[in-house]
Amino acid sequence: MPTLVSTLAISCVFTSVVFLDGPAKYLFTPLGLAVVFAMLASYALSRTLTPITIGLLLQSERHEPADAASSGWFSRIHRGFERGFERLRGGHARLLTSLLRRKWIVPIIAMVVIALATAMFLLVGRDFFPAIDGGQIQLHVRAPAGTRIEATEGIFQAVEDKIREVIPESERELIVDNIGLPARPYNLAFTDGSTIGVNDGVILVALKEGHAPTSEYVRRLREVLPAAFPQVTFYFQAADIVTQILNFGLPAQIDVRTVGYDRNTNLRVAKELRQRMAAIPGIVDAHLQQEVDAPAFYATIDRTRAAQLGLNANTVATNINVSLSSSEQVTPNFWTDPASGIPYYLAVQTPERSVSSLNDLGNTPVSSGIASGDVPGVPVPGLLSNVATFKRDSVPTNANQSNIQPVYEVYASVQGRDLGSVSDQISKIVADLQKELSPGNTIQVIGQIQSMNDAFWNLSIGLLFAAVFVYLLMVVNYQNFGDPFVVILALPATLCGILTMLFVTGTTLNVPSLMGAIMAVGVASANSILLVTFAREQQLAGKTAFESAIEAGHTRIRPVLMTAAAMIVGMIPMAIGGAGEEQNAALARAVIGGLLFATPTTLLVVPYLFAILRKRNDGKTAQGVFSEDIR
Repeated sequence: MPTLVSTLAISCVFTSVVFLDGPAKYLFTPLGLAVVFAMLASYALSRTLTPITIGLLLQSERHEPADAASSGWFSRIHRGFERGFERLRGGHARLLTSLLRRKWIVPIIAMVVIALATAMFLLVGRDFFPAIDGGQIQLHVRAPAGTRIEATEGIFQAVEDKIREVIPESERELIVDNIGLPARPYNLAFTDGSTIGVNDGVILVALKEGHAPTSEYVRRLREVLPAAFPQVTFYFQAADIVTQILNFGLPAQIDVRTVGYDRNTNLRVAKELRQRMAAIPGIVDAHLQQEVDAPAFYATIDRTRAAQLGLNANTVATNINVSLSSSEQVTPNFWTDPASGIPYYLAVQTPERSVSSLNDLGNTPVSSGIASGDVPGVPVPGLLSNVATFKRDSVPTNANQSNIQPVYEVYASVQGRDLGSVSDQISKIVADLQKELSPGNTIQVIGQIQSMNDAFWNLSIGLLFAAVFVYLLMVVNYQNFGDPFVVILALPATLCGILTMLFVTGTTLNVPSLMGAIMAVGVASANSILLVTFAREQQLAGKTAFESAIEAGHTRIRPVLMTAAAMIVGMIPMAIGGAGEEQNAALARAVIGGLLFATPTTLLVVPYLFAILRKRNDGKTAQGVFSEDIR
């Protein structure tokens, strides 16, 4: 029965993954289900196949007397290990006895542990997921608005040359440029939508195996490129597939946007928001995603003059569109090659060399010929300059909506600081600027900040339910409501160990480390349940709570240490991590830290709590709802 309860306790703590949503759900729900099914299968095997196997393997084993001499090296190693372990067990029993007789020591240690946990929680920082070193760099380059594509290509070449100066050839595998928009609109479905025009593009840098940390190169490029190209906007996007998924389609970690129909006020607030966010320590690549100052010529049509010449605004606009953007924009035509069956666009457009000046643009024909009403029979040239005048202005290159409401988005990333502390400062700025918006307009914080807050909240609710389930499970096992608190009160030390290990290794509190915390809490609970169950059986057999606690600690020290050591040793290779393994490393470090603190707590504090809380039950042979006969 104790083994079943401990197995179910480990399974119960993974109910918290049910409450996850978004990317975290799809990444960690399979992990939780795999652990639960593995635990249930291992319990079934331990009650069926394992006893049979033990009987077959040990039926011919013979045990020599303890003082018998043996010449085998394995026997000598075994006897030496047993002598050392018995000394450890004796020392543990003496230490536990001292703690039980000096009851003031454990409360002091508990207060120190709680204070340490509080300090670690404030220092360790929070992130959604750890940064992944995928060996790739994705740099987004945006030239000034209105830059022609051939000029953009020259800028990209100069940026490439600067990248080659920063990243040595020995660590650089490949550099690829992707400039401008795709030729066909349906190809936009395969992009993140961050490229908005021919002045925009992405440079992808692939590094060789054994390269220096990618984050160091990114940091140096953030310093070098803006200084060398002050007129160009640079920001780094997620290059690895994991972070791209975590961003949920956004090109940056942080997306703060103004939403509403008051465009002028929202744009002003968005620009101020970008400036104030850029001043936050740890914020990098803060920029306004919408390009709102692209140069343009406005053709103001004189409708009266156009009417006199037999034209209207639609005719003039259509001819301008055909001349500058080809007839494909107005009346697409296709020709299919009869030999290959491949369709080709047939388009008519004014050559770019013929519209290289404002005077050439004014000579754009808007009709084949217009009869003059003043002089019958004398045709008037149908030129754009006859019916329109030009003026310079600026126009938005792109526009975005959310629920049909216009939005202005400020994108940013984090460098050298945790996302949680940056999020707190952004929240203050948002609360301050929200007062400047018109009624019905809002500022929204999305991206990884929203995902992180949702995941932490959902996991907190899940852990609360898991604690309730484990408690109710122990209530059923112990048949009273008091004994489970012996196990529950020992869990804060596990959380302290998790936070301490994360702080020591420079790892933040994130979703993978929280999953590791769940695993550590499950193992710690299972060990404590087995120890408390054994101590309870000893007390029901007639021993005092003091004697039962010492006996349980003395007897259960071997399986507790075996379980914790097996888990810790198995997690060490994963905790060391490497490039691209940061996600698993955070989980493993949380497990190791939790068990390093949970194991001495199980062997020392749990017996102490049992002796204190169960003292009133000394001499009782039956406890709980049902009678128990110990024979």
